[in-house]
Amino acid sequence: MIRFAHPEFFYLLIIVPVFVLMFLYYRNWKKKALRRFGDHEVILQLMPNQSGTKGLIKLFLILIGITFLIFGLLDPQVGSKLEKVKREGIDLYLVLDVSNSMLAEDIKPNRLERSKLAISNLIDKLEGDRIGIIIFAGNAYKQLPLTTDYSAARLFLSVVDTKIVPTQGTAIGEAIDMATTSFGETEHNKAIIIITDGENHEDDAVGAAKKANELGIKVFTIGMGLTDGAPIPLFVNGIQTGFKKDRDGKTVITRLDEDMLTKIAAAGGGAYARANNATTGLTKIFEEINAIDKKEIETRQFTNYEDRFQLFLGIALILFLLELLIADRKANWTRKIDFFGKLK
Repeated sequence: MIRFAHPEFFYLLIIVPVFVLMFLYYRNWKKKALRRFGDHEVILQLMPNQSGTKGLIKLFLILIGITFLIFGLLDPQVGSKLEKVKREGIDLYLVLDVSNSMLAEDIKPNRLERSKLAISNLIDKLEGDRIGIIIFAGNAYKQLPLTTDYSAARLFLSVVDTKIVPTQGTAIGEAIDMATTSFGETEHNKAIIIITDGENHEDDAVGAAKKANELGIKVFTIGMGLTDGAPIPLFVNGIQTGFKKDRDGKTVITRLDEDMLTKIAAAGGGAYARANNATTGLTKIFEEINAIDKKEIETRQFTNYEDRFQLFLGIALILFLLELLIADRKANWTRKIDFFGKLK
């Protein structure tokens, strides 16, 4: 099992394509500058020691060295021992709405980011529970199966946005059904937390929650948004260009449907909490979840993780030293070789 101690350094990999672009720009600028001095063939004869391939070799060594250096900073760790671990907890699926209406900014910074914050805070409070993540809009998709690896859950959560699903809509019922079947045949107590603005246009969410409750799965809901509602912003290349409009050209206002979410929670034997700019409604839901009887869960996990950053940093150092040892010019002995088979 491999994990990274500092995954935040993955962003540094952007340095590699930046170096390539800078090198290409420099080579193009150099060629244009040489052309201004005279004929290209004549200039090459005046600079017999100039090497064209060594620059590429040096660039290659630098890029590979930088890549190994970044992976050293990521600190890869290898789990050296797999052990059985017994914990007390429940199985919990977090079901997150990623439809465009979740971009509304009636709660700050917007409904989706506020939802991700609520989930992150919930993960911080879990102890021994297995969690999974399902996202939905027009359809539901399993983002993360049940796991006790909370670091993985945070990693998957960080990449969630409204563009991650191809079909827009709000299929709450389908998401509940997917969570219900994804638990599998286990004796652990189970719960589903749905985080959405409640605007369901696709299916029978109340019926799905009732069916889940009949199977012993409690369904909780957290309403993201305000009843007054807010327009849905539109973005192009990360820049807001306006708000979503209907066929008549009027701005669409998306409102929190508390009535729907209350009915879903009641049918699912759970509870409903409302988020606002002051709170995410998490405290009430967490208290309800803690009231569920927790059973012993036996899982296997890697222990005794060993750092491997030394290997990557060592290879990076060797590559950088090789780059320094390679001269920009041709060696004198190479001028004596006729690459067509003759020695001068």
